[in-house]
Amino acid sequence: MGEGDGDMQGLPQVAPGRGATAAEVPAHLPFPADSRPAAGRGAWPATTTQAAPAATPTPAARPRPVRAEPGRRVPRGDERLREHRGPVLPGWVGVGVGALALTGCLAVLWRAGAVPAAFVAAFGATPRAYQGLQATHWPPLAFLGIVALLALGGLGRAKAGHAWVLTLFGRYRGTVRRTGLTWVSPLLLRRRVDVRLRHWRSEPMPAVDSGGLALRVVVQVVWQVKDTARATLAVEDHTEYLAEQVESAMARVLSQLPADAFHEDAPTLRDSEAVGDALTRMLATETEAVGIEVYSAQPTRIEYAPEVAEAMRRRRVAAIDAKHRDTVLTSVVDAVDDTVHRLTSRGLVELDDYERKALVKDLTVAFYTGRPE
Repeated sequence: MGEGDGDMQGLPQVAPGRGATAAEVPAHLPFPADSRPAAGRGAWPATTTQAAPAATPTPAARPRPVRAEPGRRVPRGDERLREHRGPVLPGWVGVGVGALALTGCLAVLWRAGAVPAAFVAAFGATPRAYQGLQATHWPPLAFLGIVALLALGGLGRAKAGHAWVLTLFGRYRGTVRRTGLTWVSPLLLRRRVDVRLRHWRSEPMPAVDSGGLALRVVVQVVWQVKDTARATLAVEDHTEYLAEQVESAMARVLSQLPADAFHEDAPTLRDSEAVGDALTRMLATETEAVGIEVYSAQPTRIEYAPEVAEAMRRRRVAAIDAKHRDTVLTSVVDAVDDTVHRLTSRGLVELDDYERKALVKDLTVAFYTGRPE
């Protein structure tokens, strides 16, 4: 699990207005409409476009059927593969039946005289002479032995936070979520699944923003197995499937916006709440088919790749300096305008155009050079 070193580096400059209007986002982007943040939170760029009005067909021409354009399809699980309660009994039932079956076997052996006399005397019974096992003894012994094996062999200890997925000859037979001592038929194959609330933190993964700049992203996902049948049987390894879907969804979300906008208020990847909401909704849709419920998918660190981090840091410092100078100049101009207005409105001085320009110039230089660094 990767740990980040250092703060987030400086972020790139984008063209004015980039990401602020729907016209700049291609309509074919694989970003689901329902996975974008609500309006007013991150001002996430929209991808919906209005379709052109269809032409009215003439009587001589028959309308041609509209064919849907191929695109990315969200995986759907097998509707017949749904979790349901499996055949299970309390553990005391198996213990009781097994004890009765063993007691019956001892009774048959005692009648045949096959039980040692010392063992029989310990229970206060009368020892019997050994006469050998007759043909009439084998059927009850076989039956009671099989019952004892099934009763005791089906006992198991179910742990809290885990479930058993039961299959018989490859067919799903149900799920056991009970805890404690339970009895399940020993003919059923058991697969233990962790159903506790879990979190997964990724290693730094490569990605790019909308400007093509290389990024390194760390994502933390909080998830839980909701449908044990799909998580076990619909995919080979549901944890590996989740990790692959996190990387895929993260790459699609981050490529929609620039990492930062230096000179305008445009939506960027710095809005971690909007990015996390979009990533969570997209990942929840992708993993529903394998019985996984995603509660949160949040990028914990977004930084530039090492090969561009230094250049972006210098660029950000330059942008911050330019913004500071612009702020200082604006305050100086406001101060000069207020000073000239007060002098002229109160009749302290009378200035023509040439004198006004000279006074403004001198005051601007004086105010600007007199400000602290």
